[in-house]
Amino acid sequence: MTTTTSNRYALAIDIGGTKVEAALVDPNGVVLAASRFRAPTGRASSSDQLAESVLTVVRQSTAALPDGAELLGVGIGSAGPISVSRGEVSPLNLPAWRDYGVRTLVEAELPGISVALRGDGNCIALAEHWIGAAQGVKYFMGMVVSTGVGGGLILDNQLIDGPTGNGGHFGHVEVGGETVVCGCGGTGCVEAVASGPKTVEWAQARGWTGSTGEELSADYAAGNEIAISAVRRSARAVGHGIASATALVDLELVAIGGGFSHVAADYIDLVAEAITDRTPFPFITKVRVVASGLSSDGPLIGAASLVHHPERLSNSALEGATS
Repeated sequence: MTTTTSNRYALAIDIGGTKVEAALVDPNGVVLAASRFRAPTGRASSSDQLAESVLTVVRQSTAALPDGAELLGVGIGSAGPISVSRGEVSPLNLPAWRDYGVRTLVEAELPGISVALRGDGNCIALAEHWIGAAQGVKYFMGMVVSTGVGGGLILDNQLIDGPTGNGGHFGHVEVGGETVVCGCGGTGCVEAVASGPKTVEWAQARGWTGSTGEELSADYAAGNEIAISAVRRSARAVGHGIASATALVDLELVAIGGGFSHVAADYIDLVAEAITDRTPFPFITKVRVVASGLSSDGPLIGAASLVHHPERLSNSALEGATS
């Protein structure tokens, strides 16, 4: 049976700290709902358990390939650090995997099918640039504020991920005035200040009695002073980090997604407000901050873009041999 353009799918895989998810995605960025599956990961998982979770969703999703359809390739987005050239991942929140060859794992399961790997933040940026809030924008950063903070850079319509594939790792940019130690070894990283779990911890240390981001959100809306201070601190750190990134690469637009970015109805506005501190530098304050144009499908769409739009990728990470 002859395949049509819309009947040619990428298998997208998103590897995160609590789950791995896979689905088939067509050339228009549409996720085939019947092919979407997830399996647990988690800090306590062994290497074998993590590998089995990946293989489980790969098998489930590929089994859902429609009759007559073609599987073009596999795109993997993973929490980092990663090594694109070696196909290895070392997610900070999955300690059993250090320099783990996830690309080889998937290649062995799907012989003859090409497999591409990039960081999850870079995949988010690619998704937004493809069909999200950054369509037509040449200088852009996509980012996620969730259990961690990640990001990816599109400069002059090209993904900038550097020789190891870790370029654009916004969560580990340090922000001024913060002394909290990050899991990466840095001090005052955006992720250590602004992520959902770290914001909850900060509020608890100041007497807030809740335990989740959802409870923090409710108390923020109810006017709880500690919750308000915590959310504003998170947004301020993200805004200051964006201002620094814009000073470096002259961004036009930043799109923010992730569960914790919804902690307050005005979270995006608070982020944008923090950038106005740089008023003497209009090339910084001109950057627009918007909410993600994508749903929770964003990470999968971005992983699929590695297959559907390879022209947007740099070859530097494939050529780099160090990490």
